[in-house]
Amino acid sequence: MTALSHPSTAGIPPAPRRRGAQTGHSAIAPSEIAVGVIIGRASEYFDFFVFGIASVLVFPAVFFPMQAPLAGALWAFAVFALAFIARPVGTVAFMAIQRRFGRGAKLSGALFLLGVSTAGMAFLPGYASLGPAAIVLLALLRIGQGLALGGSWDGLPSLLALNAPAHRRGWYAMVPQLGAPVGFIVASGLFLYLHASLSQADFLAWGWRYPFYVAFAINVVALFARLRLVLTAGYQRLIEERHLVPAPVAELVRARAGNLLIGAFAALASYALFHLVTVFPLSWISLHAGQPVTEVLAVQIAGAAIAIPCIVASGLLADRIGRRSTLGLLAGLIGVFALFAPTLLQGGRWGQDAFILVGFALLGLSYGQAAGAVSANFEARFRYTGAALTSDLAWLLGAAFAPLVVLGLSSWLGLAAVSGYLLSGVACTLAALHINRTRELRG
Repeated sequence: MTALSHPSTAGIPPAPRRRGAQTGHSAIAPSEIAVGVIIGRASEYFDFFVFGIASVLVFPAVFFPMQAPLAGALWAFAVFALAFIARPVGTVAFMAIQRRFGRGAKLSGALFLLGVSTAGMAFLPGYASLGPAAIVLLALLRIGQGLALGGSWDGLPSLLALNAPAHRRGWYAMVPQLGAPVGFIVASGLFLYLHASLSQADFLAWGWRYPFYVAFAINVVALFARLRLVLTAGYQRLIEERHLVPAPVAELVRARAGNLLIGAFAALASYALFHLVTVFPLSWISLHAGQPVTEVLAVQIAGAAIAIPCIVASGLLADRIGRRSTLGLLAGLIGVFALFAPTLLQGGRWGQDAFILVGFALLGLSYGQAAGAVSANFEARFRYTGAALTSDLAWLLGAAFAPLVVLGLSSWLGLAAVSGYLLSGVACTLAALHINRTRELRG
C-alpha cells in the first residue's frame, strides 16, 4: 500500500514490467501481483458480506426469535462486530506463526480457518434447536472469521504498491480495493436469487445456508491462486528486497504508535461510509420502509457495479492530484452526502435508491485510496506489520460498529444519526491528514 507521501520508497526502482526482464529484481510484473491481490480480497469480502447480509435477512429470525425484529437485528449486528475486534489479534497471532513456520503455512492456516468458520455457520442449528448455545457458537465462528482475516494478510498490496512506477502509485493502490465490490456483488446476487426463488419458510429453514457453503469453495480457489504466487522464488526475492517481513508488534507500537493511529484515522470517512451503504440500508429499509428485500438487493448490486469504475477512477485521480488531496476531497464530498442522507432515506423508494447509488459511487472513489494511507511512512522493517495493523484499526474504528450504532440511534432518535456518524468520520479523516502533513513538514 502506498502512503500519502513516499519518503521511505524514494530511490527504490520499480520492479520490471514484464516477465523475463533482465534486472537485479525478480521478474514478477505488477499485473501478476494484482491478480493475486484481487482474487484474495474478493474471497475475503465475499465471506464477510455473506455474514453481513445474513445478519439482516436471517439471523434475527433464526438465532434471535425471542426478540422483536429491531432488537434481533441489533443483536445480530453486535455479533457482526466481533470479527473486527478479533482481526488485529489474528494479525499478531498469525505473524508469529509466519516467523516460525513461514508465509505459506500462515496463509494456508488463515484461509482454512476463514473457510471453516464461514462454512461452519451453514451447519449451525438455530435457537429453536439449541437455545442460547446456538448464539454462542455463531459468535465463536464469527470471531474465527475475524482472526482468519487478520491472519490472511500476505503483503501483496504493499508489494504491489512498492513495485509500481512512481507516477502510477495511486493506480496500483486502488487495485486491491476492487475485491470489495466484486465480493459484494457475488454475495448479494446469491441471496437475491435464493430469496426470490424460495418461500420465506424454506429460505429461513435451509436456503440461507447455501452462500456459506459456496464461501468454502471460493476460499479453496483463492488459497491456491495466492499460494501459487506467494511461494514462488521470484516472490520470495521481492519480499526480501522490500523487507516485507513481520516485525515485533511491541517494538512497532513503541516506535511508531502515532503512525498507526494516523493511518487508521486518515481513511475513517471511507470506512464509516462502507457499511452504511452495504449493510445498513438493507436493515433500515426492511424494518422501516417496507420495500421488498429483492428490490433493495438489486439496487445495491447496481450500486456495487457503479463502485467498480469509481474505484478505478480514484487511481487516476490520485495520480493526477495526489493521494492526500484525493482523500481530503472525497472526505469533503462524503460530508456533503451526510447532510442529505436523512432526506434521501425518508424520501420514499426513489430517495432510498439514490442514497444507495450515490453512496456506492462515493465509496468507490474514497475507498479506492483508503487502504494503508500512511504505511510507507513506516521504516522498511516495520512496513509489513504496520500496513496490516493500520488496516485492522481502520476497520475497527470506522466500520465495525457502524450498522449497530446507526441502526439503533436512527430507530430511537431519527435518521440524523446517519449524518452524525458520517460527519464524525469526515472530521477524523481531515484531522489525520492535517496532522500527517504537519509531521512531514517538521520532518
